[in-house]
Amino acid sequence: MMNSNNRPNPSIGCSVDQCQYHCGTQDFCSLEKIQVGTHEKNPTMDQCTDCQSFRVKQ
Repeated sequence: MMNSNNRPNPSIGCSVDQCQYHCGTQDFCSLEKIQVGTHEKNPTMDQCTDCQSFRVKQ
């Protein structure tokens, strides 16, 4: 997964600016692709899902 934080991917909206892949003042992810997963055995709500591509901003 390549990324450049100044090149937003318009297909992946994101408002988590604590992530190293967030595009600063633009609410987009800079990754080409993200991995979405769950922490629940049987997810039934959006709160049960997680962006597994998240990396805390250094």
